[in-house]
Amino acid sequence: MKDFALSINLKEEEDAIAQYKQYHAYPWPEVVEALKKVGVLDMKIYLLGRRLFMFIQTEDDFDPAVDFPKYLTLHPRCQAWEDLMGTFQEKLPEAKPQEKWALMEKVFQL
Repeated sequence: MKDFALSINLKEEEDAIAQYKQYHAYPWPEVVEALKKVGVLDMKIYLLGRRLFMFIQTEDDFDPAVDFPKYLTLHPRCQAWEDLMGTFQEKLPEAKPQEKWALMEKVFQL
């Protein structure tokens, strides 16, 4: 099993943050199923202010550069979900040019 930590900001608008939280209270089933199909075993998203932190656990052969794009092709609602969530999100200044969610470096493990 692998794990990954990623981060992104939400727009600094109370309504956007509230809507984002509401959508994630009831995620679209096609999105959840597609994430499982590409090897995501568990996903948690935390919020502090407007900063989101995502922690995922995956199958050993999961590659974010390959499997996240693959997930988008498994059902039309996956791309629709990502497009909709993108209306609430802002890329971090630390993110690489090709990253939407910035992949964080693991610096400690107990």
